[in-house]
This record gives sequence, C-alpha cells and structure tokens, in this order.
Amino acid sequence: MTRNSLRGDLERLGLRRGDLLMIHAGVRSAGRIVGGVNVLIQAILDAIGDEGTLTAYVDFEPFFDESDDPSAIPVFDKRIARAARDHGVLHEALRAWPAAIRSGHPDAGVVAVGRLAAWITADHPLQYGYGDGSPFEKIVEANGRVLMIGAPLDTITLLHYAEHKANIPDKRIRRYRRLMPRENGPAWIDIEEFDTAAPVSDRLPEGCFERIATDYLAAGMGQQGRVGAAAGFLFDGPGLVRFAVNWLETFAGPGSDAAEDAAARLKRRARSARRRRASPPGGSFGGAGR
Repeated sequence: MTRNSLRGDLERLGLRRGDLLMIHAGVRSAGRIVGGVNVLIQAILDAIGDEGTLTAYVDFEPFFDESDDPSAIPVFDKRIARAARDHGVLHEALRAWPAAIRSGHPDAGVVAVGRLAAWITADHPLQYGYGDGSPFEKIVEANGRVLMIGAPLDTITLLHYAEHKANIPDKRIRRYRRLMPRENGPAWIDIEEFDTAAPVSDRLPEGCFERIATDYLAAGMGQQGRVGAAAGFLFDGPGLVRFAVNWLETFAGPGSDAAEDAAARLKRRARSARRRRASPPGGSFGGAGR
C-alpha cells in the first residue's frame, strides 16, 4: 500500500476534508505499507486536510509499579511520556508527530494534530478524565468521528465517555495517585475516576463495548470498508455515544429487566432504527437516542 492508495481507501470509507477523528489502529492488519506507520498517518491527514484534526488516546507507559519506592518514581511529563505500548505503534507515532499537542491527564491523555488540537487538549480535568470537560466530551460536542483501522471494536475509547454519562447503578470507582508537575514543584495528586479496566458495572456483560459497536452497525449506522488489508469502520461520535448510553441504561440502568429481556429490547430497537432509516426523509434521528 502507498500513501495515495491508502488515502483512496480512507475516502471511500467516508473520510472528508475538515473531519475531526479519533483513531484506533492495528497497523499490522493493514498489510505492508511502503513507508510504514508514518505514511498511514500522512494518508489520513491528506484525506482530512489542513482544516481537519486527528486525535488518539495515548494513556502513558509508566515503566514503574505502584509498589516501587515513591521517591524513585519520576514525575509525569507529558512532553516525553510515551504512549501505552498496548495501544499500538500509531498512537506513539502520532504523539511524537510535529505540532502534536497532548492533554495533561496521565491516564486518560489524548494527543491531537490539526486545527482543533489546542482546544481539544486544553484543560483536561484530572478527576473523572473521561467525562465532563474532557477531550472525549469535546470530540462529541464538535461532531467528531471514530476511525477504526484493523483495531478490535472493544477498543473504542469514546465509549468510556458513554459509561460516564449513562445512569447505571453501582459503577466501580478507581482511586489512585500520580506524581504531577505543579507550579511549586512535583506533587502527588489523588485522582478518582470510573474504572475503565472492565465494564464499569457488574450488571454489564463482558465485551459490552464490542456488543455496542456491533449492534450500532447492525442498526444500519456507521460505515464499513477496507483500508489496505484491514477492516475499516467509521462511527459518528455523537450518534455512537447516544446509542451507547441508551444500550447501557437499557441493559443495566435502574429498574432494568434481566439481561435477556434487555437484549431482546435492544434488538427490537435496532430493527425499528433500520425501518426509520429506510423511511422517507423528514423523520427523527435514526439511532437509539436518549
């Protein structure tokens, strides 16, 4: 694959100039790219143009354990902290991209390149960093989209924002500390957020992110294609979040039915959504909105 052929694949998938994208990629799945991961990033930037913005969730690779001597743990420095290794090579490449801007949250951190990069990454709250005021919320507010290239559907980080917004009882809360730079020198900061390591509530099934994305696609929403040899998906950010919040609350919200009944209701809503999308223009939004 070349820069031009990849751009063609991306445009056929639905990318357009001015897009705000959050990307997840398993670059190896795309096959052999002449020039490697940098060329894939260039192809995406070509497709969205100078007025577009490309973002990615980076987290960080701490290279220390919580049990290590606190005096030996380095302060988090967003300028040099590497993206988490399990996110793949593209996320680290984008973090190091010229003019890339990274938000200030160590664990919920987002990197951005393009017109809206400074706004998206500014003032990232340390508390509940996937929720209100976060880059994830800003991406939704600005009608951003999620681009998946050879990445599993259960890795859509924007769905953590949906977990934050959904009215679900008994959400697990995680509390931890990070050594952060401060005006008067490094300081240990206590951080609290909803647990993102597994479904946020025991009421939810394992693999619920993949199930949400699959149900969204089955309802006739989103776009699918190939980017090189990889499966490509394009999701509307606000629509996906609305659908996910509804899915989560239907499955696990207050007064929800048993899981089997909830799944049956979701299937009925997906069929209803397909019928609405097939009806003449002028109807309401064709997703499972709140």
